[in-house]
Amino acid sequence: MKEGAPDPELFDYHPYRGGSAGREQFAWPGGKPVAVWVAPNLEYYEIDPPANPQRTPWPHPAPSVVNYSHRDHSNRVSHWRMADVMTKHGFPGSVSLSVALCQHHPEVVADANERGWEFFSHGIYNTRYSYGMSERQERAIIEDSIRAVEDATGQRIRGWLAPALTHTPRTLDLIAEYGLDYTCDLYHDDRVQEVKVAKGRLASIPYSLEVNDHYGFFVYNMSPREYADTLVRQFERLAEEGARKDGPGGTVMCIPLHAYLIGQPHRIGPFEEALEHIASDGRAWISKAGEIVDAWRQRAGSVSA
Repeated sequence: MKEGAPDPELFDYHPYRGGSAGREQFAWPGGKPVAVWVAPNLEYYEIDPPANPQRTPWPHPAPSVVNYSHRDHSNRVSHWRMADVMTKHGFPGSVSLSVALCQHHPEVVADANERGWEFFSHGIYNTRYSYGMSERQERAIIEDSIRAVEDATGQRIRGWLAPALTHTPRTLDLIAEYGLDYTCDLYHDDRVQEVKVAKGRLASIPYSLEVNDHYGFFVYNMSPREYADTLVRQFERLAEEGARKDGPGGTVMCIPLHAYLIGQPHRIGPFEEALEHIASDGRAWISKAGEIVDAWRQRAGSVSA
């Protein structure tokens, strides 16, 4: 990524319609028009994190007992409520992991691993930002992520979502250099797309801000029922477009979650109904992020969008 450039120059432009090269029609395994993956953010927030001059983690001075304990509900209660509903309806997780959770609450990581979930890195803590980070520091975080997740789960991470969605201009080049093959940090498309990096290969898999429960409840002020209805509408549209013979094909729906939000007792019921709708519809290839990237590379080749 070039600093100061008007365009990040990370990917080619392919119009969604119009027969553009890179928009070849294809279906997911089983002939499914849309791939659906769920991204539970299993995170650790520090109560009194080191200060970063460009961003304050809490809305009032630390230590923030209220904000810390609200988010800590994920790791003590609501992870299991969310995970059980996902498992019941056949949705594996592709975990956006604050890697420090492997040390702080290994029981949560072990539960996700036992369910067969995939892990990718969301940085070490979600209260430490990439702003102002040196290349040496950024490399250390990537190396720590690879090592810690492999030690805790036996899995080598393949993907990256920057901590608190903060980046440096070198982030994508570095993760590709270390052999990671997908990023969740680009929100520009409803299909997988190749990312231009200095070394290796990197795919951008659609992650969502629009149907992210954080945005749904904190930004758009949705009720639990409104959020569940939004998930259904998102699925219906992407499934329809993915099936069109003159459409793009191979659409992707991501459902990003935070257990301390979606796993609250008053929210979990409508969310479960949305999962049940998607699972019973028959048009979704319910999968994990790495499997989606693999299928896209196999079916669409290196020129795709």
